[in-house]
Amino acid sequence: MRKNVFGRQFSRDTNQRKSLFKSLLSSLILQESIETTLEKAKAIKADADKIINLAKRGNEKLATQHLQKRLGIEALSKVIKDLAPRLKDRTGGYTRIIKLGRRFSDNAAMVMMEWVVKPEINPSASSGEKLIIKNDVKELPVGKIEKKQGIKKESKRKAAEK
Repeated sequence: MRKNVFGRQFSRDTNQRKSLFKSLLSSLILQESIETTLEKAKAIKADADKIINLAKRGNEKLATQHLQKRLGIEALSKVIKDLAPRLKDRTGGYTRIIKLGRRFSDNAAMVMMEWVVKPEINPSASSGEKLIIKNDVKELPVGKIEKKQGIKKESKRKAAEK
């Protein structure tokens, strides 16, 4: 019987599980959003909130000491310098999970996990360095969409006629 056992194991030993969570959290911080399974997203959601709360306390040295075990070096600096000031107005609920459907190979429920508050680049700034914080964005970030040159395949009938 598993009484009072907390957490998800994912059929991994302790070291594998810790490194999986560390890489998922670092990717979420560096890339702003990740695609993963629903179970993994639920497992790291509480850790992401705890990381932001530690970084928001204001003492950079103390936050660095506590977060070194949970994050990579680049992710650690981004949390302290970028994410914590951006999320200072919120008291919790820093991430959102959007369901994407099921993966074809193993039918796992796939989700996209992202931060609730996103930075948006101000187009009026000359160098593009000034950021505007946009709260509770309901749409995905719009990027430059390039039209792909599609090659039309001939149908079997047209090939047979020639």
